[in-house]
Amino acid sequence: QVQLVESGGGSVQAGGSLRLSCPASGGIFSIYTMAWYRQAPGKQRELVADISSGGTTSYADSVKGRFTISRDNAKNTVYLQMNSLKPEDTAVYYCNAVFRGLTRRYDYWGQGTQVTVSS
Repeated sequence: QVQLVESGGGSVQAGGSLRLSCPASGGIFSIYTMAWYRQAPGKQRELVADISSGGTTSYADSVKGRFTISRDNAKNTVYLQMNSLKPEDTAVYYCNAVFRGLTRRYDYWGQGTQVTVSS
C-alpha cells in the first residue's frame, strides 16, 4: 500500500508560480509511474503530467511549456513546478502512483491540494 500526501497548493495571482510536492511512503517508489491530475469544479478529472520510472515525461497540451514534472527517487517524492499560472489552472490537484504488474494494476491517489489562480 502506497500513501501519497500532496502539499504546496495555495492561492496565487495569474502569472505566478507554485510548486507541488508529493512524498510517497509504503512502497518501492522508483518502480511507479507518477502523475499529477487535476479536477476543476463541475469538470472531470484530467491528467496534467506524468513521469515514468525511467524519467520519461508527458504533459497535457494546456500546460506544455509552463509546468514541469520531476521526481527524486532518493526522497520518494514527485514534484510539479507550475509557472505562468492562469485562472483556468484553478483546480484540486491530485498525485497518482501507478504500477502495472503481470496480473493487476496498482493505483494509488493522494487526497488532493487546492490551487486557486486569480486574474
